[in-house]
Amino acid sequence: MLEKLIGIIEEQLNVEGMEITEESNFKEDMSADSLDLFELTMSIEEAFDVEIPSEELEQFTTVGSVVAYLKAKGAEV
Repeated sequence: MLEKLIGIIEEQLNVEGMEITEESNFKEDMSADSLDLFELTMSIEEAFDVEIPSEELEQFTTVGSVVAYLKAKGAEV
């Protein structure tokens, strides 16, 4: 799941070549703004076949927070 998510993040946030870990912070480490995060969320929803309510986007601060959310929602790899 993490590898698939990292691939999506690299493509959406245009951060290829950057070392991305579960501790990587979207705003601080990847300079993502709210529009970037919204677009990233749409890609994650499509890739993992989950629906993420917009009010839950605020909890996505790190890559690990997205992984934990997806696992809690029972997302398929």
